[in-house]
Amino acid sequence: GKRPEQNEALRAGRQTETSITMEDISEEYLQDVVVNPKFGYGSAINPCIDCRIFMLKKAKKYADAIGAPFIITGEVLGQRPMTQHFKTLRLIEKESGLTKLILRPLSGKLLPPTLPEEEGWIDREKLQDISGRSRHKQMALAGELGIDDYPQPAGGCCFLTDQNYALRLKDLFKYRDSASLTLSDMILLKVGRHFRINENLKVIVGRDEAENNFLTNFLKGRWAFEAVDVSGPLTVAEGEVRDEDIPIIAAITARYSDGKNQPAVRVHYRDEKKVGEIEIEPIKNGTLDNWRL
Repeated sequence: GKRPEQNEALRAGRQTETSITMEDISEEYLQDVVVNPKFGYGSAINPCIDCRIFMLKKAKKYADAIGAPFIITGEVLGQRPMTQHFKTLRLIEKESGLTKLILRPLSGKLLPPTLPEEEGWIDREKLQDISGRSRHKQMALAGELGIDDYPQPAGGCCFLTDQNYALRLKDLFKYRDSASLTLSDMILLKVGRHFRINENLKVIVGRDEAENNFLTNFLKGRWAFEAVDVSGPLTVAEGEVRDEDIPIIAAITARYSDGKNQPAVRVHYRDEKKVGEIEIEPIKNGTLDNWRL
């Protein structure tokens, strides 16, 4: 059969026969929201308030372009800890230039009337009064409307709320010029084992064949290390690789290869200018722990 639509917005659009417009905002989002959030981060490195403002500003720009008089969101009062308290909802409206122009149908009766209600475009009596973290009322409402195919409700689904990811991103902020960060840098933080060798050098080790294959897409401007005679990871080194760093990276590669218990493993290495091979003893775990991110 036909594969199900992976993108939730496209899937919802198909189910409701609604046209969906997609826009790539990733690079702009990285610099404006992730790197420089006006309202700071949550418990990890999640700039939730700035994220919401950014998205709504984009929605406003699109609404203005097509002549839409207001914005509708699925937000629920009190559901998200950072962005859905009453005061924060007001702040986000103001900062995004949408005061009284964001209709939140699921919590509408609990919020002050919006312009669409005051103008009679929307019947306030048909709005819901849902609040809090439970999803039971929303799920019941979906059932009434015949909607049964929707993503499982889950808090913290944004990877910026993940503490391990946050640790790696903070490391990047510390050792890299934030203006030079790219979407590729952000994606790589989600893949493999990461080791900070020194301020100018970081190593990423693929954990399985899928990650090894994925990492091959990011070799431009980076070094690649692979065991020669045994199966093992693709190890990617980014930053400044000096001659004295090559045995260290090779030993890490050997440690995660099938030759990890052998006295020595042959490791091939290359970048865009240099190719070589080294026979090296696999590194010990204790040393690795000092570098692990």
